[in-house]
Amino acid sequence: MSIDMNDLRQRRIDDPDSVLRLAADRRGREPGSRLMLVAADHPARGAIAARGRPDAMADRGDLLERLVVALGRPGVDGVLGTPDILEDLLLLDALEDKVVIGSMNRGGLAGSSFEFDDRFTAYDADTIAAMGFEGGKMLVRIALDDPATVRTLERTAHAVTDLARLGLMAMVEPFMSEWREGKATNLLTAEQVVKSAAIAAGLGTTSRHTWLKLPVVGEMERVAASTTLPILLLGGDPKGRDDEIYEQWRAGLALPGVRGLVIGRALLYPDDDDVAAAVDVAAGLVRGS
Repeated sequence: MSIDMNDLRQRRIDDPDSVLRLAADRRGREPGSRLMLVAADHPARGAIAARGRPDAMADRGDLLERLVVALGRPGVDGVLGTPDILEDLLLLDALEDKVVIGSMNRGGLAGSSFEFDDRFTAYDADTIAAMGFEGGKMLVRIALDDPATVRTLERTAHAVTDLARLGLMAMVEPFMSEWREGKATNLLTAEQVVKSAAIAAGLGTTSRHTWLKLPVVGEMERVAASTTLPILLLGGDPKGRDDEIYEQWRAGLALPGVRGLVIGRALLYPDDDDVAAAVDVAAGLVRGS
């Protein structure tokens, strides 16, 4: 498909509040026991690279076209994004019957010296509820060597509490992380993921609406056994072969407590550029086919 970007820009200029009316009229979907979500909140954190291409996500028209294709495929339940992207998708009528998750903290810009001080610069819980969306997502890098981590933990705890008060999903994506040669680095072992999940599960005054978004690592059985909260597996930006990635997801989805996938760049920018085919394979894994 081809998106008329000039028309989209003109609609934003002529009638900016149309997104509010579209959100009010949108037919949403309750998050089910299995979920396949497409993630598109990377650009707001300054992370626009994918598949070794440093500017892959820089062209907004191209990104939106890929998102519309992905959201139109059978088995895709919804999308995770920042206000700018979700409002574009509302204008494109791409969010009907979808689970929509608003990304909340994007202040820890990729590659910055303040990456672990991940401020809440996008959605808040009240706006997510006002827009009729189904939940909010938080990225929580837990760096024991950086005192900024505690501010992120505190603000995340408040967001979890606020979302639960409104009956909305709080999707928490935790990592144990550290500085390595001046770069924020996530620690991707089962031991570290279990520790991050334990910390994330305890954030907020209640965990009744908390879901964990966790990476696929070795010994995923230990990760799945560490919590009673629903787990969604994240996709990341794969460097290897797609069939190896899909096998990792397949194995992870078979574990108790794992309820689905949240995948962005791996599906939106596949090696062969066939977005529909990549999405169909991932959705089939979630649905057990």
